[in-house]
Amino acid sequence: MQRFPCAHATHPQWRMAAALVLAQLRAQMTLPDHADSPALGLLYITDHYAADAQDILGFLSDELSEVTDWVGTVGIGVAATGVEYFDEPALCVMLCDFAPDSYRVFSGVAPLSAKGRSDGFEAHTALVHADGHTPDLAELIAEVADRTASGYLFGGLSASRGPSVQFAFGCGGKLPGQGAAGGVFHGGLSGVAFGPDVGMVSRVTQGAQPLAPAFMVTAADGNLVLALDEQPALERVLDTLGVSLERPREAIERLRRTLVGLTLPGQVDVEGRTVAREQRGQFGPEVQVRHIIGLDPARHGVAIADQVPVGSRLALCERHVQAARADLVRICAEIREELEPQMHDIGMEGAPVALNAPERPADAAGRMAGAVYVSCSGRGGPHFGSPSAELQIIRRALGDVPLVGFFAGGEIARHHLYGYTGVLTVFTRPQA
Repeated sequence: MQRFPCAHATHPQWRMAAALVLAQLRAQMTLPDHADSPALGLLYITDHYAADAQDILGFLSDELSEVTDWVGTVGIGVAATGVEYFDEPALCVMLCDFAPDSYRVFSGVAPLSAKGRSDGFEAHTALVHADGHTPDLAELIAEVADRTASGYLFGGLSASRGPSVQFAFGCGGKLPGQGAAGGVFHGGLSGVAFGPDVGMVSRVTQGAQPLAPAFMVTAADGNLVLALDEQPALERVLDTLGVSLERPREAIERLRRTLVGLTLPGQVDVEGRTVAREQRGQFGPEVQVRHIIGLDPARHGVAIADQVPVGSRLALCERHVQAARADLVRICAEIREELEPQMHDIGMEGAPVALNAPERPADAAGRMAGAVYVSCSGRGGPHFGSPSAELQIIRRALGDVPLVGFFAGGEIARHHLYGYTGVLTVFTRPQA
């Protein structure tokens, strides 16, 4: 497996941006260490180009005839190696060097086969793109996860102020049932499933920091939390934040800045790592960050933007730039440790990365063929302190690895839907 050609560009006219991307890809495909005949393309566009999605896909498909399969979606921003294009017209493409029998493109009209059905392909993991307005979305995500051997999905929800589009174009446009869709879909889920021979390492980074030790949810009604540690939930929350409804303006302002981190029953790490992370001011991938959407003084309850089962752990938290930076560095360190344990620099874990620091040694990224990064649209732009800072952190930590991604309306990892997170997945080369 060779390095994946990767290109990106911005221009008010999509044809100019696509031509610039095409020139970069063709130049890279002539290099000795890059794939020269990749079959799978990942395509991400900002919503400035959403109305032209079909034309963009048609142009790239015609010009790159060796690429038979395409997947992707639209975001408020898109990401590439070391750079983000946020709220501006842009697109990015990565061409993946996978064997044709090691992946399958799927969509609403050509769904992923259920486990146990013999069609010659065993789905192990999947990159998923979804429309956030799709009914019963959480159940559909869980169903797709159940159709993979590992149960692990990664990806995110389309984010657009115009059409919410997804790309799913397979086998030269011959996906069963694709018909007139032309490879551009609206609504539902689509993506690409990978077989067990496709190596990858994936991690979730949280963008929020716990404010205090977590409570146990001891009474709840749907999304209304009524009791925390056997005490009225509203009072526990207000006391923790140091505010009172006797000063409503102050209380509401503080609550607007506060989120909750939920750990569902059965998700707490048996070795106690969930509690240990909280004590260090961190969240792990078992935590799902949600908004506080209302108060119920009559029932002494707090309404959360999700169903909250009794027995869940609930931690008050807030978005925190330094915590988000440190946690992003942490997951990059974990990926490097898994792939190149002898290269791992233990001193980088938990420390901020200087944007002008020397890049990581090239050989440390030798097993990384390419990467996909899906980040919350609420993390993009100025949240990390400067333009492209989030993507530069990844580049400094991982090295100059080909990368594409987008800023999403929600992030998918395992069978869960997250918010304010980043999901980083690295495709790996077989070990020599």
